Amino acid sequence: MELKKTEAAIEAVLFAMGESVELTQIAKAVGQDTETTRKILGHMMDRYQQEDRGIQIIELEQSYQMCTKKEYYEALIRIALQPKKPALTEVMLETLSIIAYKQPVTKAEIEKIRGVKCDHAVNKLVEYNLVKELGRLDAPGRPLLFGTTEEFLRSFGVQGLEELPVPDPVKIEDFKAEAEEEIQLKLDV
Repeated sequence: MELKKTEAAIEAVLFAMGESVELTQIAKAVGQDTETTRKILGHMMDRYQQEDRGIQIIELEQSYQMCTKKEYYEALIRIALQPKKPALTEVMLETLSIIAYKQPVTKAEIEKIRGVKCDHAVNKLVEYNLVKELGRLDAPGRPLLFGTTEEFLRSFGVQGLEELPVPDPVKIEDFKAEAEEEIQLKLDV
């Protein structure tokens, strides 16, 4: 393996592990002997210092770890203190799946499928940039149409909507039967 590729492999190992990795393990992973690997790591450590990079490789008792330089601590704190987006609730996931499969879709259509109001869920999905307004339906009241965003595709690891899993027709029929039973129970009460 040429030097650049060996360095790239070492970076990949140290980055992916996130903690210290023993020299012998690194050497085995990149297919080099321990002394050669130690020299390559030393060269990488020097180069990171000379290039004034935000990361560094440190040595800890025959182990190496990739970490940030302490002079960038303030920048890390600023990003860590920013509020994180909470996980999607079941309601939001249900709403998002309806939008993904039925887009462009109006809130009224989503509510018809779910059987409950969806304003909050749709607003949160728009806030998280998973859903966007696509325009207005040419119908009375001109309701907004919603669809998914590129962020949705990135977040769910698909390149296009055609890659979304195809629902099982048997399960769809089961869901329809369940929904009809629920409606009957509500009507009987």
